[in-house]
Formats: sequence, C-alpha cells, structure tokens
Amino acid sequence: MRLLVTGGAGFIGSAFVRNALQGRLPDVEPSSLLVLDALTYAGTETNLTSVAGDPRLTFVEGDIRDGRLVRELVGVAGAPEVDAIVHFAAESHVDRSLSAAEEFVSTNVGGTTTLLQAALEAGVAKFVHISTDEVYGTIAQGSWREDHILEPNSPYSASKASSDLVARSFFRTHGLPVCITRCSNNYGPHQFPEKAIPRFVTNLLDGGTIPLYGDGRNVRDWLHVDDHCRGIALVLTRGRAGEIYNIGGGTELSNRQLVDRLLEILGADESVVVPVADRLGHDLRYSVDITKIADELGYAPQVDFAEGLAATVQWYRDNRHWWEPLKARVAQ
Repeated sequence: MRLLVTGGAGFIGSAFVRNALQGRLPDVEPSSLLVLDALTYAGTETNLTSVAGDPRLTFVEGDIRDGRLVRELVGVAGAPEVDAIVHFAAESHVDRSLSAAEEFVSTNVGGTTTLLQAALEAGVAKFVHISTDEVYGTIAQGSWREDHILEPNSPYSASKASSDLVARSFFRTHGLPVCITRCSNNYGPHQFPEKAIPRFVTNLLDGGTIPLYGDGRNVRDWLHVDDHCRGIALVLTRGRAGEIYNIGGGTELSNRQLVDRLLEILGADESVVVPVADRLGHDLRYSVDITKIADELGYAPQVDFAEGLAATVQWYRDNRHWWEPLKARVAQ
C-alpha cells in the first residue's frame, strides 16, 4: 500500500506514521509512506525521528492548499502516485480559531477540497478524512451517533464540519471512496503543549499553575492516540466508502476530574489550580457512540486511561528537550 499522510508531522498524524511503519496497525503494511506537512508552529519533524531512517518514508514540506504540489504528489489521471490518502492536516486549536477564523476556514475547508479534487482526478482508491466529535456541538445526555445533526459552536469545529460535508459530497457526487472519522479528545506523547493535558503537565513540571476554564464542569471523552490510530487503520482497510465512523476512548471526565488526576500523579496540591474566564462558546460535554465501528470493524480501545495518562506524564518528564522549544514558541 502506497500511503500519503497529510499533517504527518503533527501529534496524531505522526503517531499514525510511526505506528504504520513499525507494524502496529492492523492490516496496514505500507510499501511507501509519503508525509506532506506545512510545519506550522504545531508540527515538527522531530515527531518522526524514530522512523526517519525507514527507506519507505519520504517527507515533503508543503501546504495542502498548494494545488500544484498536491497534484504532483497524488498523481495524474489514471496514474495515481498513492493508493490511499489519510488526511490529518488541519488547524486544530479552538482558542486560536476564536481570533483567526479565516485561517481555519482556508486550511480546513480549502485545503481539504484541494486534496479531494486531486484524489478524484488521479483515481486514488481510498481517502480517509480525519475529523472531530466537536462538529456535533454539545450534548447533555447520551452519545452522538454518526447520523446526528451537525451543530458546531466554534470557528474550528465549524470549519471541520464544513470539510466533512465537502468530503461527503465528493463521494455522493463523484463516487470518490471517502470515509470520515470523528474522534473524541486525544492524549499521549508528542502532543503540542497548547492542548490541555500537555499544557497542564508541563506547567506543573515547571512549577507553574493549571489554568482551569470556568468551574471545570466541561466533560470530555479521552482517547489515547494509539487507539485512535488503530481505529483509523480499520477504517482505511475495511471501512465502507461514503460512511462516517466515530472513534472514542470510553473514559468521560470533567476537566476538574482530569486536573485532580494530574495533581495526584505529579504530587501537586490544589493551590496550583487557577480558575480563568471560560472560553467563548465552550461546549459543555462531548460523547460519541462507537457502536458502528465496533460492530462493523471490530474496534475497541485498548489503552487503560489511568495507565495511559501516567505513561504520558512520564513521557513529558523524560522529554523536556522535545517540549521546551515548542512551548517557548507558543509563548512568543
């Protein structure tokens, strides 16, 4: 299988690349793996250090909005250069989208459309579009199924919902074999330190504080990045064209509960928790129903949350050389 992975130097994309090349994904055996990444502030080639010597891996720095480059990499009509595209590349931080919505729409909608058009023209055999549970909005009780109405509440989630619809339209209109995945909140090694868990952990490791939005009641379902990658692999190899698959971790915690667990692991006390003004349009609760991917494709999360969280904290303890420069970049 010849793979193109967009955003493959980011958190989730690089985890997929590492797992694929190291033989840890079901039925995914790449003969070649091409990474396309713009190396924006959240992407770094150091995420690929462990597989950099693999002869199957090629890295190209470039933007998914660059139609000429994308067509060059994907191939021409009747002669695709890749068999499948796994599309992670996106602007993904909600807080940044509140003040820079245009960039999110340009990359997430425009870039996705450029990729889809190139895949259609070349005749790519599978296109997996990676999305988020945030497109559904917020849910007080129960869990979203894949056919739930889309009600995004931030510019980020609205741009992702829009890109989902464009991807779906390429299947419905042109028959391009597209699958869409929608995941819950990811955690694990190599996550950029602007996101909740690495931000809280690295703050505590530096003797700092934890900024907690509002009253901390917002609930998220936590998914280890390796479980997410296994789910994506199942969709890539077995998912039905035109279908949407939710991928969840099965551990729902309020932000306050998450903070309490981190305080316990790191031996910190309550005094480091500092309430801050709540995020604009902050969704109260996310929860995805994973019945479809479980029943159809045999997916089940394998990483116990307590063990995964402890291992993640330890990774940040052991890898200051990785996160300190990135955190300095965020502060600039």
